[in-house]
Order: sequence, then structure tokens, then C-alpha cells
Amino acid sequence: MGVEEALAIADALVFAKTGKHFSTLQTSIFRGAWSGQRYEEIAEECYCSDVHVKMVGAELWELLSQGLEEKVGKKNFRAAFERRTDIAVTAVHGTLSAGVEGAIDLELPEGQVQLGSKFYMERPPIESRCYQTLVKPGSLIRIKAPRQMGKSSLMVRVLHHAAQQGYRTATVNFQLADSKIFADLDRLLKWFCATISRNLELPSQVADYWDDIFGAKTSCKDYFERYLLAKLDQPLVLALEEVDYIFPHPDLSDDFFSLLRSWHEEAKNSEVWQKLRLVLAHSTEVYIPLNINQSPFNVGLAVELPEFTPSQVEDLARRHGLDWNREEVEKLMETIGGHPYLVRVALYHLVQQNATLEELLHDAPTEAGSFSDHLRRHLGNLQQQSNLAAAMKMVLETSSPVRLESVEMFKLHSMGLVNLQGNEVTPRCQLYRQFFGDRLAAIG
Repeated sequence: MGVEEALAIADALVFAKTGKHFSTLQTSIFRGAWSGQRYEEIAEECYCSDVHVKMVGAELWELLSQGLEEKVGKKNFRAAFERRTDIAVTAVHGTLSAGVEGAIDLELPEGQVQLGSKFYMERPPIESRCYQTLVKPGSLIRIKAPRQMGKSSLMVRVLHHAAQQGYRTATVNFQLADSKIFADLDRLLKWFCATISRNLELPSQVADYWDDIFGAKTSCKDYFERYLLAKLDQPLVLALEEVDYIFPHPDLSDDFFSLLRSWHEEAKNSEVWQKLRLVLAHSTEVYIPLNINQSPFNVGLAVELPEFTPSQVEDLARRHGLDWNREEVEKLMETIGGHPYLVRVALYHLVQQNATLEELLHDAPTEAGSFSDHLRRHLGNLQQQSNLAAAMKMVLETSSPVRLESVEMFKLHSMGLVNLQGNEVTPRCQLYRQFFGDRLAAIG
């Protein structure tokens, strides 16, 4: 029995027990252990810690022990598979049958990928690094990427991991704040403190701690130090989503982000502030110059979400019930690259509409294509900023890398429209070249 056949059987066994397919890390552990690699070697290849790989491996062997109905571990699981193909094949057939019956049970590729979803694709070593950072006193994690790259999906898993450690968690999504909240710093910080109190199911005592003489920043600090953190016996993981909604208000953003930075610095010497762990997520599509020495954007763990690799796209296609080989993966990626959202949309429509890959790619750069909403959003942003539209047009008009002014280059890259090659840029994917090339051609 070869490793890929065994891996398919193992994945079916795990799915039968948990309703979830192998994660990328579980797949790597299985392949590595099958070929006799040590945990240390697997960890190095996956950019994970030895401890994390051993922990995931232990969970994997326990699941496989249940499926094979005998105790297996890293040293003997291969022999067990080769002995028990009868049970394994039965499990595979049962899983495939269930998959056919439930083929229409897909998840719309929009927004956060829910916990437990088989369509969440891990991107090692990002998850393990976040989990390892989270347990450090006073830690700070910054998740940044263009929209639709998976920031919220990663954040919810970081919070879930925190809850498993017994930590308290609270989330503040600035997209939910009314526009009047951004009128002044005092109002913003009061809303901020009250929102966290509600998340922690604590009565709001903002009025008791607010002192106009000392100002909003000191009052907010006191509220955390003397009330919220003082009330908790365990660490508090505070997740801040869509913080880029503060960026267009420079008078607020400088003060707010310098406050967060000061709390992170306080944790170096204060046990109270060591309880606080900050997780910030923001889109790179909003550009504003910030004083990095007075903000949290040059400290802590910086997480930039990459595109999916060919192996991950192939894995995700399999989770959608598509029996793809590497040639089909490469054909899709020639057009859309490894953009997580575009890959999810493509696979969803291929299954949901029973379309062929050729049909999907033929319509891809058109208004009738599967990616039209995503493309129109970017087009609208470009049309509102003529300098960016002109810069993008320059990039599209040549097959060679193009050198742009630094600001335009940074903005287009932050929007996810171009790739950097040294001091030059190229379109991020062929889809963008085809769609935007036609629509920006009229720009003088």
C-alpha cells in the first residue's frame, strides 16, 4: 500500500469519526511518519514547533486507533494499515457514499469560515505561531491582509484556542460602531470599554472610572487596570477586528493606537497588564501614514496571510468532492493564483453548478463570471482614485515588471492587486490582467 492510498483511507476514517477532513498539518504528519521521519524533521518542514507537531500527532494516532479498532502510534500505524485494509476500505466507501448524498451541503464562500468547517485551510506555520504567542504574558498579534484573505477565520480560531486554555475572550468589531462613535476620542473609548464589559458579561462602570480632568486615555487605562483586568483571575484575550475603520480619523487613530502600544509596553513590568493579550486584524487596503513608534504596528507578532499553495488548493478541491490532479490545480491557479476567496468561489461554483473548469475559466473575466462581485469591488476602488487606476493601467499594458511611484506601488500591493518583484510590480493574477485591462483601457 502506498502512502497516498493510505492517506485517503486515513482521511476517510477521521471524517467518519469527526465529520472533518485532515488538516494540512495532519496530512504532513501522516506522510512524514509513513516515510519514517522524526517529529523534529516534520516540524522543520512545516515551520512548526516540535511540541505542536507531537500534540497534533498524538490526536491523530488516537483517532486512527478508534477507526482501525486497535491501538496505533507513530511507530506501528503503517503496519496496522497494511493489515486492516478491510475495515479501512469499508470506511472509505461509507464516507464517499455519504459525500455523494450530501454533495449539495456546501458552504457559501463568504465571510468567516466557521469553526469545525472542513473548508478551512490551515496555512502552517501561521496558526501554531499564533497559538504559541498567545500564551506569552502581554503578547500582541497583528493579522493583516487585503480583504477576503481569511483574517476573521484565523482570528476566531485564535480565540477558540485561547478559550481552550481557560482564558477569557472578548471581541470588538469596529465595523459595528455607529459613525457618531468616531466623532471624538472620549466617545470612542467609552464605547470601547462598554463593549468589552458587555462581552465579558460584566456591568458597565464607565461613568465611575471616567475623569474629565485626566482625560479619555487615562480614564480608559484606569478602567482596564482597576476594573476589567482586576476582576479577572485568568488572562484576557482581546480581539480587535476591522481596526482600519479608525484609520480615516487621524485625530482619533494616533491617540487610540498609541494607547494600545502603551498597554503592550506596560506588560513588561506590570503583572496586571501581563493578563492582557491583544489580537488586531486589519485590512491593508486602507492606507494612512501612522507614527509606528507610537502605535502597535511594529511590535508583537506580525502575521501576513499568504495565498494557498498548489498542495493546499488540491486538498481543498478534494474537500469539495473533486478528484483533481495537479494539472487541474495548475490550470485554475494560472488564472486566479492561490487567492483564498477566489479559490473557494471557484470550487463552490464548479460543484454547485456542475460546471466544468473550462467553462468557469472562460467566463471568469466577464460580468457573468463567478468572480464578478470581487472584481467589481476592486474596480470601484480604482475608479475612485484616478492615480491608482492610471498606475494599474501601466502595470497591465506590459508583460514585464513595472516600476511605479512608491505610494502607488504600496497601495496597489496592499489592495492585493499586484505582486512585488524588488522595486517593480506585476499583476497578481491573470484574471486581474484580463478584467481590469479591458475596463481601464479608456484612461488617458
